[in-house]
Amino acid sequence: MIYLNENDITQIGIDWETLVDIIERAVRCLGAGDFAQPIKPYLRYRDLKNRIIAMPAFVGGQFNMAGIKWIASFPDNIKNGIPRAHSVVILNKAETGEPVGIINTALLSILRTASVTGLMIRYFDKVRPLKDIHLGIIGWGPIGQYHLKMCAALFGDRLSKIALYDLREIDKSGIDFADKNKISVAKSWEEAYSDADVFITCTVSNASYIDKPPKKSSLQLNVSLRDYKTDIFDYVKNSIIVDDWEEVCREKTDIEMLHKEKGLQAKDTRSIIDVVVNHCMKDYSESAPVMFNPMGMALFDIAVGAYYLEEAKKRNIGHYLQ
Repeated sequence: MIYLNENDITQIGIDWETLVDIIERAVRCLGAGDFAQPIKPYLRYRDLKNRIIAMPAFVGGQFNMAGIKWIASFPDNIKNGIPRAHSVVILNKAETGEPVGIINTALLSILRTASVTGLMIRYFDKVRPLKDIHLGIIGWGPIGQYHLKMCAALFGDRLSKIALYDLREIDKSGIDFADKNKISVAKSWEEAYSDADVFITCTVSNASYIDKPPKKSSLQLNVSLRDYKTDIFDYVKNSIIVDDWEEVCREKTDIEMLHKEKGLQAKDTRSIIDVVVNHCMKDYSESAPVMFNPMGMALFDIAVGAYYLEEAKKRNIGHYLQ
């Protein structure tokens, strides 16, 4: 069994095109029914804003791997200089159940999250070619920072304006980006949101606040899932995409609130399978903002973990455990 940590993942490297391709192939396994993924349970105790989530899955196809991600999210950790999220992925042989890998780093989860976003932008771009992109990102923790890295790698010079916002001060000088003149640190979420062609929420907010109409024809990537008030419904009700309805319509997400307050039903949404396999992006009105709401699917973690495990074997990286 191979043990990998953050340094090992970094040594192997981050190829965003490859990672997005991996997520796309995993979605095709979803579409073919070649997967297993029970609803993930949330462990809460004492302070109920904290949670530890068990995410088991099997993904077939070229991956042919089972496993589980055990991820803790404690939002107040950042006040004490401790990362909010801690994640361990265990990988098992599909045929025998033997454990073959342990990946002990939240970086894997971050890469998976940003790669799913990248896949959604890829398919949006196929239907509505993105040029002179105005990118808005709210939340400048690790998730927000890696989303910018992903967008920079995939869209390069097509990014013309980048607006970042966080409740805490953002040090623009420390941002790893080639042309910092394109970056502005917004004074409000509205400033990052109002003119964004691609807008990404990467916060740890537990109360929604976005109550203004999105830019027409924009892509709203609701990664953190608890930022939009139900006012958004009138603008996106015909163009809402989820990764998995059963997963995302719970735990007080924006989708659950839209379900309870606005009557949104599963049949009113499209899934990530519809995007990749059924090309549903072309069905939306060209002026309609498209809103993607991903709860996070365990099989994507297993697929990305399987990739890094294979790369570690090829390069003799990591520690072998008996």
